[in-house]
Amino acid sequence: MMYFSRMKTTIILAVCLLGVLLGVPNLFPAPASWVPWRTVHLGLDLRGGSYLLLEVDMKAVIKERLDSLMDGVRQALRTGQIFYQSLDAQPDQNRIVLRLRDPAKTDDAVAALRPLISQDGSTGQPDMSIGSNPDGTITLTLSPVALSRRASGAVEQSIEIIRRRIDETGVVDPQITRQGESRIVVQLPGVGDPDRIKQLIGKTAHMTFRLVDETANPNGGGAPPPGDDYLVLQDRPGEKIAVRKRIDVDGADLTDARAGTSPETGDWVVNFTFNSVGARRFGDVSRANVNHRFAIVLDDKVISAPVIREAITGGRGQISGSFTPDSANDLAVLLRAGALPAPLTVVEQRSVGPELGAASIRAGAISLTAGFVFVIAFMGIFYGLFGWFANLALVVNLFLVLGIMSLLQATLTLPGMAGILLTLGMAVDANVLINERIREEQKLGRPPLQALEHGFSRAYSTIFDSNATAFLAHVMLFVFGSGPVRGFAVTITVGIATSLFTAWMLTRLLVSRWYVATRPKLLPV
Repeated sequence: MMYFSRMKTTIILAVCLLGVLLGVPNLFPAPASWVPWRTVHLGLDLRGGSYLLLEVDMKAVIKERLDSLMDGVRQALRTGQIFYQSLDAQPDQNRIVLRLRDPAKTDDAVAALRPLISQDGSTGQPDMSIGSNPDGTITLTLSPVALSRRASGAVEQSIEIIRRRIDETGVVDPQITRQGESRIVVQLPGVGDPDRIKQLIGKTAHMTFRLVDETANPNGGGAPPPGDDYLVLQDRPGEKIAVRKRIDVDGADLTDARAGTSPETGDWVVNFTFNSVGARRFGDVSRANVNHRFAIVLDDKVISAPVIREAITGGRGQISGSFTPDSANDLAVLLRAGALPAPLTVVEQRSVGPELGAASIRAGAISLTAGFVFVIAFMGIFYGLFGWFANLALVVNLFLVLGIMSLLQATLTLPGMAGILLTLGMAVDANVLINERIREEQKLGRPPLQALEHGFSRAYSTIFDSNATAFLAHVMLFVFGSGPVRGFAVTITVGIATSLFTAWMLTRLLVSRWYVATRPKLLPV
């Protein structure tokens, strides 16, 4: 128990040295930009920054599903040569109502629409039901379970897209978590003015390419012709343009988008690249519509509508307009990250000033220092030399915690600082158990070596059991918690692991080397 081979000793000392080297960067500024100086990131409550609470528009999710379903209904009836009087979506009731011209074809229409029903992947239930009446009215109602899964998927997809967009801006360690069924919490440490980020993550950014209807007059008043939409030009809000409803090329087929300048004019533009499917469609449309205008539409606004001069077959294109460097970069970020499945609404927005963060750091540092000093004094007074061995292990333990968190690029929050202080107490608990056990063994009259052997071995099971249960509890806290709660759980779980190592390995090594060097007749504990 008290024997350490040369290899084992080397490994323990190497781990301690590595922990110190990884933890030191948190105490000093980087000496040079090229030095790999990994530190713990400070959270919103310590560094200051912005907090946004966003809500996914679930009505838009339902409307998109109904619109897609209506297109499927039209195609199915057209294929079956079945004509209808009206086709209406009723989003408030999650259904589509279809009225046929000939009620005698109701059964044929229902049979044609059945292939539109799909099965839910987890429950195996149909995603909608079809009902019919003898008067030729057919109702397609979406299943609540399928809608719930679709809404949940929209939130998860929104979180991933928001993360991509924010990562592109260079914000360090943003915290993006789900809250409830339809809300998303975004915390941006170090971002004092969140307006640009808010605009960036709030845009749906659904880009489409559509042909312009050059025969329609959108500024003459009246409703648009069938199959057209009157959309506003982005750089000229008072002017509208008629574009076809049919989407010729979807922005989902983009693989890359980068801001740049035009060689001809020097103006800022966005250069984009399609995948193979988008490149083929773009080439076919441009080849068939030379000398006609092709509109680039972003979130129901026309960015530009250039005239196609020649077929574009390389899968590459360029978006020009009244761009500034920031707006061109923002658009490129949006297109690279992808479109949101539904619009986002800012429910709450607040900023945490760096002064408040500095005050929190100062208060946390004072509490850590005070706790550390009291713990060291307690161990030194009550356990003498063995207490100072425990104190040395405690210092190493603190560096190991900081080193591992730096290596993981973890975020330190105010609850995390409380977790470090709690870790110090837990580390001392193990050494208290060991020292008390050694003291008891010595009182029973055992020789020093046997007292050490029994003290460490018999305290081990208690130390392991208590730390194992605490470790599992905090793992569950990390899995089911969110935000600062997870930061607290990470700090504690790392601290438990390092405490076990320092109490069981490092302290035992120090005591073993001291015993070999001194061979005392009585243990100073």
